[in-house]
Amino acid sequence: MLTSRVAALAAGVAAALAFASPATAQTPNKVVGTWRPISATLEVNGVKSLPYGPEPQGMLVFTSDMHFVELLRDPRIPRFASNERGQGTNEENKAAMAGTLALYGSYSVDAAGNFSGNIVEGSNFPNWIGNVRTTKELTMIVEGDRMIENFQRPGGAKVTIVFERVTMKQ
Repeated sequence: MLTSRVAALAAGVAAALAFASPATAQTPNKVVGTWRPISATLEVNGVKSLPYGPEPQGMLVFTSDMHFVELLRDPRIPRFASNERGQGTNEENKAAMAGTLALYGSYSVDAAGNFSGNIVEGSNFPNWIGNVRTTKELTMIVEGDRMIENFQRPGGAKVTIVFERVTMKQ
């Protein structure tokens, strides 16, 4: 009787450990990691432009706990003459706003590990806060260490950004 109880308890513990083990099946995630932009284009009515300049800077980070942070900037944006963030001229503020994008939130992947959407929780463009984006508006296609973002803006503009995965340097 005691032996059967010990065996049942051991089986229960083993089952619980197996269920909680990191070796259990997990959804793959092709986008997780840190990415840097190598090109960014904006197309409006067939006319293409470079919203973050010919050599965009920034970072896109997808965490394993399903959060993201994205910052894009045109490195040619001039410094503010006042050296005070809240004291820019109209021209300085306009250039800074037009040449940068910052947003964060949560994201999801499908069963194959492909990006399947996001929710914008915060942005330097307040109109996007709360937006839910599916693959109808936003795709992130991973091909090795390269990822291509295609975003169809509601007004019809199309954004294409090519990122490269950041790898650790040893």
